[in-house]
Amino acid sequence: MKKFSANDVESKSLDLALENLKKLHALFPTAVTETSNGMAVDLEEIKRLTGAATSEGSETYGLNWRGKSACKLAAQIPSSGTLRPAQDQSVNWDNTQNLLIQGDNLEVLKLLQRSYAGKVKAIYIDPPYNTGRNLLYPNDFQDGIKTYQAVTGQTEGGIKMVSNPESSGRFHTNWLTMIYPRLRLARELLAKDGVLIVTIDDNEQTTLGTILKEVFGEGSYEHVCVPVIHNPRGVQGNNFSYVHEYAFFVYPANTRSIAYRKIEAEEIDWSPLRNWGTESERTDAKNCFYPVMVKDGVIIGFGDVSDDNFHPKKQAELIDGVYHVYPIDIKGVERKWRYARQSVEEIHKLLRAKQSGDRIEIEIGKDFALFKTIWNDTRYDANEYGTQIVRSLVPDSPFTFPKSLWAVYDALYAATANDPNAIVMDFFAGSGTTAHAVMELNKTIGGNRRFILVQIPEPIDEKEETKFKTIFEVTQARITAAGKEIAQDPKSKGLDLGFRCLKLDSSNLREWDPATSDVQSSMLQNINNIKDGRTESDILFELMAKVGIDLSASIEVKKAGAHSIYCVSNGKMFACLSAKISKNDIDPIAKEITQWHARLKRDGDTLILFRDSGFDDDIAKTNITAILNQNGLTNIRSV
Repeated sequence: MKKFSANDVESKSLDLALENLKKLHALFPTAVTETSNGMAVDLEEIKRLTGAATSEGSETYGLNWRGKSACKLAAQIPSSGTLRPAQDQSVNWDNTQNLLIQGDNLEVLKLLQRSYAGKVKAIYIDPPYNTGRNLLYPNDFQDGIKTYQAVTGQTEGGIKMVSNPESSGRFHTNWLTMIYPRLRLARELLAKDGVLIVTIDDNEQTTLGTILKEVFGEGSYEHVCVPVIHNPRGVQGNNFSYVHEYAFFVYPANTRSIAYRKIEAEEIDWSPLRNWGTESERTDAKNCFYPVMVKDGVIIGFGDVSDDNFHPKKQAELIDGVYHVYPIDIKGVERKWRYARQSVEEIHKLLRAKQSGDRIEIEIGKDFALFKTIWNDTRYDANEYGTQIVRSLVPDSPFTFPKSLWAVYDALYAATANDPNAIVMDFFAGSGTTAHAVMELNKTIGGNRRFILVQIPEPIDEKEETKFKTIFEVTQARITAAGKEIAQDPKSKGLDLGFRCLKLDSSNLREWDPATSDVQSSMLQNINNIKDGRTESDILFELMAKVGIDLSASIEVKKAGAHSIYCVSNGKMFACLSAKISKNDIDPIAKEITQWHARLKRDGDTLILFRDSGFDDDIAKTNITAILNQNGLTNIRSV
């Protein structure tokens, strides 16, 4: 029974540097070698294999700033933190697949890698716009958890989030240092056909565009910057009134990643299915002359191509209660349909029959179109459809100009309309608009899209007249209120309107500290390596994240005597995390696990987990391992 410990590589978040080495090794086995310090890259071998010259020094194309190298490393430093469940702050805990996470998004993005890498269909973020009034998180790339605890007041000698005034000599640098590692981690989470959407204003639009092209290479991804008219009244400048912001859409090149936008029925541009002008007569394309069948004003089908010798007497002939409509114009000239008989079935839903005197005109109109590169719908007004919506849901909200619900809705529609089971992420959750938009999307067009939102508990200025102490509390309140409002709609039946609340914290496992002056105490703590005050649920969720199980996975609990047995994700993992398991408990615990596993008839490996310090002795541990092995359960670990 191998033990997880806080010092193990697998007890931390995914090591992206190691994963990249593995990918490189898969492509070029001879370019990765083993050294006394582990795997290493042979640059000379890469040069030989690729025939490419290496770039040295700073004279390369791109955006550079002081601290960029540290940013790159920051994204690859594993996190030692955990996400602790807050069931009492959740909505519909047992059945929801949505997640709301409180914490520094850099650490959280690292902790989500094992469970969600390559699985997120859309990431929508609205990061701080670097207006000179924003508070920026003080990155400490060496120990993100300690920094987070200091910022949130969990440790003495706290650190505060700091403003980033334009007068600062590091005005742009501070913002770039904040956003860059988060974008690199976001890329790892996106699915192969995933879409990243980032909103920004003029302050960092140019620099953001350059960074996105570096993180998401131009050759592999397409980059579209869409101006969004979000404030039609304008913000008055010295020379211009600013009415727009930007939304960058980044998606894999040469793919159909962006869905068509839907055109409302009253806005459809209808035109005749019958051809007109030159080369529009029947003789120009014989297979385009056939009857369209209409009954009670509805197109019910299409007849065969007419024989060359057949000439209808009327444009619309009634036969057995069904009109046979031909492409004959008002002058009696036999024309042709714009679609051949063999292809017209594909556009059936785009057609309509329109009575015009004694004629029936067949018209075609698309109810869909490509999204345009300027968004100016009145629904994108951030005051009317952002501020007012949030205040109607959360009257004490301190947000003054949150995103329009419909601007976010349309962005996510573009990215996920064709994927009803998409995972949507927002790691600058703010007022929770993204979660609201996901629930609204599922209600309106159907589907089971899920959201993962991350928000740091940034303190709200004491001058604000509000009951909320942090931005996270507002996020939580808005999502809860939006869910309740949507639930009133009959179309919401069966929708997932809840969320599991998780909170970033230090690991549940104590680290072994050989340098301590009290060696005896340190050794005793290492025997029981679970921190005081941590629950079985805390440990369970840390293990789920560490082994890569979806954090919204089902969790069932049964009892074996006084001990709780957890079955996670329909048998992907079983756990008994009791603090004391005697030799008399071994048989009933093993029996419950093996019988439960047998009932599930699960294909694939199953992980069994115990608390290492919970066993009376090594004999008890050996016995339960043997019983489980005899029943085909061989992947057994302790923590």
